[in-house]
Amino acid sequence: MSLTVAVQMDPMESIAIAGDSSFALMLTAQARGHRLFHYLADALSYEDGHVRAFARPVEVRREQGNHFTAGDPVTLDLAADVDVILMRQDPPFDIGYITATYLLERIAGETLVVNDPRSVRDAPEKLFVLDYARFMPPTLITRSLDALRAFHATHGEIVVKPLHGNAGAAVFRIGRDGSNLAALAELFGAVWREPYIAQAFLPAVAQGDKRIILVDGKVAGAINRRPGAGEIRSNLAAGGTAEATALSPREQEICAALGPELSARGLIFVGIDVIGGMLTEINVTSPTGIVAIDRFNGTDTPALIWDAIDARLAGRAD
Repeated sequence: MSLTVAVQMDPMESIAIAGDSSFALMLTAQARGHRLFHYLADALSYEDGHVRAFARPVEVRREQGNHFTAGDPVTLDLAADVDVILMRQDPPFDIGYITATYLLERIAGETLVVNDPRSVRDAPEKLFVLDYARFMPPTLITRSLDALRAFHATHGEIVVKPLHGNAGAAVFRIGRDGSNLAALAELFGAVWREPYIAQAFLPAVAQGDKRIILVDGKVAGAINRRPGAGEIRSNLAAGGTAEATALSPREQEICAALGPELSARGLIFVGIDVIGGMLTEINVTSPTGIVAIDRFNGTDTPALIWDAIDARLAGRAD
């Protein structure tokens, strides 16, 4: 069945197609005969019960610099004109992002939105994971310097990062001597109104940070991301390198615990991060990594995601 698919994401011109998960999803959709539209999150509007987007029809190809052709913009009624919306714009998870989820939630009963907008709003990466604290390293969320100092005194080495950060941005390691702890807390407090997050430093990060992809609650694959020289951040966007990996029994246990809840929430495409058997994040806003996973494992994760979408659509029709 041919579908009309609208992709809410960042500008097409700026993506690096060699590793971009959204582009991989678009290529597979097009190969299946689906019609593609692209729009930015700020192109959403609401009027008299209708949620619309000013969008361009696009065709995509695996040719960097010439990777898409766009037609003239049109106004789409996202409930009447579209079968599936891929909500794939990158964080920050700010009030603009949250507003987009509220607008898309209004048509989620008519058009399938992946991932479910209400669940995305209710499951920010570093907060949703607290539901699975039994799998996590010691964690503190605070704006209190005194609380941060006490946490550091307990755990010796810690990592401090923004609560709604992404791609490894502004992640700091504080050593045992606590140098710059107060200055860092002051900086975070000045830049962000929300609390920040601190976690006990996991030395196992030197061996890598696993990104595990779950599709509708089932494991699709994983990669191990090793930090670059002199880094603690293993994100590929921050200079990390990827390698093939397999899941340990502990990681399988984590996935088994998360899977049913992810599926129940309509979180079809999710990436979780695990360091040394410790769960650190559950990524639901715009997960990445499927291109690298498929390259190492010979798999086709975009096909699995579209199969899951087809199953959801079939379930709605029953």
